Amino acid sequence: MTNPAGRRVVVTGMGAITPIGNTLEAYWEGLATGRNGIGPITLFDPVRHACRIAGEVKGFDPSAHMDLKESKRMDRFSQLAVAASKQAVAHAGLEITELNAERVGVLIGSGIGGIKVMEDQQTIFAERGPSRCSPFMIPMMIANMAAGLTAIHIGAKGPNSCTVTACAAGANAVGDAFRLVKDGYADAMVAGGSEAAVTPLSIAGFAAC
Repeated sequence: MTNPAGRRVVVTGMGAITPIGNTLEAYWEGLATGRNGIGPITLFDPVRHACRIAGEVKGFDPSAHMDLKESKRMDRFSQLAVAASKQAVAHAGLEITELNAERVGVLIGSGIGGIKVMEDQQTIFAERGPSRCSPFMIPMMIANMAAGLTAIHIGAKGPNSCTVTACAAGANAVGDAFRLVKDGYADAMVAGGSEAAVTPLSIAGFAAC
């Protein structure tokens, strides 16, 4: 690289797991046709909540994208990140090998991370005591696990990080990934955002704002 700081950066592949479509094609069709992704909450019983609607991802089967046993040790936000990232890599036609793996990185943002796991484990802690909390709680809930698990799944060994900047986390991740490629720290980056915050505590908190 004679002039890495001046390198042009382009988007070569995309993936999408969203309330209006679980593939890039379905997502684009949803945008083009004005599909509404907001509806009654089904992931939990919202009867006590003032807000009872949300944008939920529907029909997502983690076993279609990863080993089912492994998926049970991942929070939903990490499952979504891995699935969408695999779509993006396939769409780009990117082949990651031992020759280029250290030049391919992952940067995935998340505003909240594994809040569902945190809520569930807090209930176990309160009802059954600290010794009953899962040893997988921390690696399931921390926000950087989406990027880490994605890197493992696609074989990327380059820069790996996570932006935690609320609703801007995904956009900031793309911007940071752009700079890593432009400045020569990586040749390719898988970048974006993932969230799975339709949970009782999260909805209560946002509704209280």
